[in-house]
Amino acid sequence: MNFSALSALSPVDGRYQNKLSSLREYFTELALIRMRVRVEIAWLKQLAGDSRLPEVAPFSASTIAAMDRIVEQFSEADGVRVKAIEAETNHDVKAIEYFLQEKLKAFPEAQAATGFIHFACTSEDINNTCHALMLHGSREQVMLPMLDQIIGRLRAMAHDLADVAMLARTHGQAATPTTLGKEMANVVHRLERARGRLAAAELTAKFNGAVGNYNAHLVAYPDIDWENFASEMVTSLGLTFNPYTTQIEPHDCIAELFDAYARINTVLLDLDRDVWGYVSLGYFKQKVKAGEVGSSTMPHKVNPIDFENSEGNLGVANALLRHMADKLPISRWQRDLTDSTVLRNMGVALGHTLLAWDSCLRGLGKLEANRSHIAHDLDAAWEVLAEPIQTVMRRHGIADPYEQLKALTRGRDGINRDTLHAFIQGLAIPDDAKARLLALTPAGYIGLATTLAKRI
Repeated sequence: MNFSALSALSPVDGRYQNKLSSLREYFTELALIRMRVRVEIAWLKQLAGDSRLPEVAPFSASTIAAMDRIVEQFSEADGVRVKAIEAETNHDVKAIEYFLQEKLKAFPEAQAATGFIHFACTSEDINNTCHALMLHGSREQVMLPMLDQIIGRLRAMAHDLADVAMLARTHGQAATPTTLGKEMANVVHRLERARGRLAAAELTAKFNGAVGNYNAHLVAYPDIDWENFASEMVTSLGLTFNPYTTQIEPHDCIAELFDAYARINTVLLDLDRDVWGYVSLGYFKQKVKAGEVGSSTMPHKVNPIDFENSEGNLGVANALLRHMADKLPISRWQRDLTDSTVLRNMGVALGHTLLAWDSCLRGLGKLEANRSHIAHDLDAAWEVLAEPIQTVMRRHGIADPYEQLKALTRGRDGINRDTLHAFIQGLAIPDDAKARLLALTPAGYIGLATTLAKRI
């Protein structure tokens, strides 16, 4: 069977492949091979730029440009050639070294230095740097921009719906009113904090040899400050240098990054379920798209499928992200290989994350507040004014205010304006306080909700 979207084992490469093209630049096998080529060439250029390594003559500008083109123009055919070499060597990183030796034959200066490709490196020097670059690039170019769209959409909703008073529900029961916009503002604030943690998560890399001590480096060139040399290499790529490692970079920063993604996903999972509930209550209507079918048998249905799709993908994503965050920082002694196959699933975890974010954003774009239904629901819940009445009674020294309102309202049907007004009229409180209580309505009892929503 030829590989296609229909024959893909994973839905991220099958059903959802068109929605995840932006991540292929970072997490496919071809992307990893290209990144390895980039790192190997960066290391060779750094070696050639140091006068303390006279065996590697400095490269001319034209040779450097030619080497850079190998990375910039790296093609699928190049990737196929690397895999062919790997089939012979049975080693993926060594295949990169041999590939570059072939490529650099056309450039005399570079050909003379091919013995220094992968000089003093362990494979993990290359791989850990590649993984950090892949995660950095995908975060900055794909994930954060998508998250910012969600935050921007929610902020717009918070402002547009700031004064739409609605019945709150604590424990699923009628509670003190809020506004629909304020509920959106709550999510914006949570996501902005979570975004800050994601953006601030460092991505570290090491370049210190087989067990992290520059052993081979010092035997070959004992007079070079290899720790500083490696630090310059790593930071030149926009990463943070980790000076203390075994053969592998310990992946603590990847774990922190994935924890940050998982935290964002948890916030969005909470949003998905709440919005799903508001759609079910009729607080939101969904814009209908021509040609879409909600049910194969019930023609009337407009299902909240975007939020359901988002919720499902968030669950899969967080299962992977949390497994990797727990597993990757653990390695037996100076190195075992259990991290290798796990790291190959980074793109799968972020793929499900991106799918979830995209579905959530599309779902938000279809929502339209059903203001009349929200207002009707709220106007049927006058019992929520028991809270402000008993609070004012407390201020003015009325005995047992909570107990009086509990007896009047708790578990009783038919509580309405007349019920509460009759109770208020009988209170021994100042006239101005009584007037404020009589003027209250469920829709007007929203505190600072509108202000808070507009301020976000």
